[in-house]
Amino acid sequence: MTAGFSDMLARRESGWSLDRPFYTDPDIYRQDLEQIFYREWLYAIPACQLNKSGSYVRLQVGDYSIILVKGADGEIRAFHNTCRHRGSVICKERQGQVAKLVCAYHQWTYELDGRLLWARDMGADFDPSRFHLRPVHLRELCGLIYICLADEAPDFETYAAVARPYLEVHDLHRAKVAHTSSIVEKGNWKLVWENNRECYHCAGSHPALCRSFPLDPEIAGVSPDGSISPRLQAHFDRCEAAGAPAQFRLGGDGQFRFARMPLQETAVSYTMDGKAAVRRPLGHVALPDAGSLLAFHYPSTWNHFLPDISLTFRVTPIGPQETEVTTTWLVDQDAVEGVDYDLDRLTEVWIHTNDEDREIVEANQQGINSPAYTPGPYSPVEESGVTQFVDWYADSMSRALGLRAVAAE
Repeated sequence: MTAGFSDMLARRESGWSLDRPFYTDPDIYRQDLEQIFYREWLYAIPACQLNKSGSYVRLQVGDYSIILVKGADGEIRAFHNTCRHRGSVICKERQGQVAKLVCAYHQWTYELDGRLLWARDMGADFDPSRFHLRPVHLRELCGLIYICLADEAPDFETYAAVARPYLEVHDLHRAKVAHTSSIVEKGNWKLVWENNRECYHCAGSHPALCRSFPLDPEIAGVSPDGSISPRLQAHFDRCEAAGAPAQFRLGGDGQFRFARMPLQETAVSYTMDGKAAVRRPLGHVALPDAGSLLAFHYPSTWNHFLPDISLTFRVTPIGPQETEVTTTWLVDQDAVEGVDYDLDRLTEVWIHTNDEDREIVEANQQGINSPAYTPGPYSPVEESGVTQFVDWYADSMSRALGLRAVAAE
């Protein structure tokens, strides 16, 4: 491990950016994978992405290749993408459709539930029941799939119990994927998150998003004392009276948050004109202007759930200075492209926003790469959400490494 890692964590000052090695050093990146991404629950895909028996998605998380596949029984399962014969990759494409899972090397054949069905010329004493695919922990939550790579997965139900009431009104079991976009940002995964957790930069960087997303720092941030303005509380009360849970909720030692936040005064969705993106809504949120349910779960996902559409974002580190961000637009399963929605109109705001954020993160990384970089202070007004994320990261790493807690006083 990088010399002084524990010292940097111990002397870190809450409300300031991290020391340069946290964003650049390969050894710290390796620790981020091993202590966070290989241990925590990670958002994978919307369940509707696997809509038929045999449909699969391949994910890469650090060194691990994972297959998510829908079985003939309708269940989605996750397995390590490694043949139990000599370890060859089974699924090479990022997604596809298969009748069985077959290793191309020697044709070992697995059922969609991971059972080894056939292995040629392995001798009379060979017991196929000993060589099923190795499973990966998986949970489905209101139409969202999460996985965990740890041998023993941490608690999931505490998060799920908080999330369910917020998510159930969005009827993600009725969703279909309208579009998916994956981009690679040449920046450390923590910089991707820091940029996401504030809108200090929005006015100067996101002209399309700012047509609908408000610049009020209370919307993107996390008040240190937990206070809520009367205006925002009135919005929460109005949504909840209409059956859409909205109240701000931060849980899991800061790992996740839910809050149904208002959009700009005349906006109801993320479109250039602020009008609904889809005529047929996804879910049964009674108020068209309920805004967006902003939900994050570190380290892998932030989301926007609106009355007409839902968007999920998955954050996957692929190197010390490279991060993949995958965005999925979800619409009602009966919504017809060209009739109920126009795909370009549906996606243009976040296509632009994601690319703008990519440029921001990459410029941030380039500046941090300079030996002249030193940590700087976050704005307590505009960047409270960034402070909250960095505190969560530092506390999580400290606990995982057996160091003293370094949470903000």
